[in-house]
Amino acid sequence: MQGKITKRMVDALQAGDKDEYVWDSDLAGFGLKVTPAGRKVYLVQFRVAGRTRRVTIGTHGVVTPDQARQEAIKLLASVTAGKDPAAIKAAAKAVPTVAEVVERFFAEHVATKNKASTIFEYRRQADRVIIPRLGKHRIDAIQRSHISSLHNAMKATPYQANRVMALLSKMFNWAELVGLRPDRSNPTLHIQKYREAKRESLLNDEQLARLGQAITEAEQSGAASPYTVAAIRLLIFTGARLGEIRTLRWEDVDLQRAVLRLPDSKTGAKSITLNPPAMELLSSLPRAEGNPFVIVGKVNGHCMVNINKPWRAIREAAELPTLRVHDLRHVFASIGVGMGMGLPIVGKLLGHTQAATTARYAHLASDPLQRASAQIGEHLKAAMEGKSSDNVIPLSPRASTGG
Repeated sequence: MQGKITKRMVDALQAGDKDEYVWDSDLAGFGLKVTPAGRKVYLVQFRVAGRTRRVTIGTHGVVTPDQARQEAIKLLASVTAGKDPAAIKAAAKAVPTVAEVVERFFAEHVATKNKASTIFEYRRQADRVIIPRLGKHRIDAIQRSHISSLHNAMKATPYQANRVMALLSKMFNWAELVGLRPDRSNPTLHIQKYREAKRESLLNDEQLARLGQAITEAEQSGAASPYTVAAIRLLIFTGARLGEIRTLRWEDVDLQRAVLRLPDSKTGAKSITLNPPAMELLSSLPRAEGNPFVIVGKVNGHCMVNINKPWRAIREAAELPTLRVHDLRHVFASIGVGMGMGLPIVGKLLGHTQAATTARYAHLASDPLQRASAQIGEHLKAAMEGKSSDNVIPLSPRASTGG
């Protein structure tokens, strides 16, 4: 059937028992397909390299006849210019979405290049933010405006916003590497990070006492399992990272030498020195038969997955609602520095490989000049009050004549 394709004509067409085609009498190659279900689809037909090809333009009702005609003119012009609109459209359909790229990125890169704790955090960011916000877009269609909009939407949680940007940057760099995007097209470029407030909480003795009481009450009431309680106490006593304690194996525990020998951690193989409280805890903790892990999980033979729920209950009971598990590591370090231990010693206990990492606690150490002046002042005060002091050295007449 042939005739000028107009709205009146298209509206009047009735569905048959098979696909019917109408070809426009004014523009060769421009046509309409009517399916048995009554769906009316605009299309364009042309020949490329001796083959007849068809490209769908749109459905009637969504696209008007005039709009379809104008698009047909453009497509036919591209054929005249030596292009194949059908091949171009097929190639466009082959471009994966962001959601598809996320899965491939995790399978081919993240799973092989990152530790389990990092994979867990990346997966959480992807599932909660990246896929819901960007997942339906084609990977090659993502522009800086998309990323800027996402980052701005997360301004209320700057820390998480910056972590998501870091993950996106890695993913788009990888997408360029495997040919899914042109080189140097990373849309996260020039997106400035939010300023992050210091998040660490340093507890005083009274707060530590409340935390200890809350842990004991959770243990006695059964609100937290013995292994959860053991994990939290080990974090406090050792300054270790959660992942290091959660995945700790009995074969890595050397009670005779009072040390944990971790074959793998965030900074590689490391040793953690055990103090008496940690030694006592490990010595009394029951071992689960057939389970190599110290902190036993609910699944036989596996370690604990997370301690989030009991930890939240414990910190609420201790009236420390913003205290994070990782803050326990900072508490361990701050106490050591506050007691006058040198930063290199504290850094060694924490397993820091860079001195700059430990230097964040430098402000907690007493000024040596201030400490020395205070000691001299105390001794002078004691001497002037006629109180004996082993540290007060009487001045000889000769010494007193010096400048």
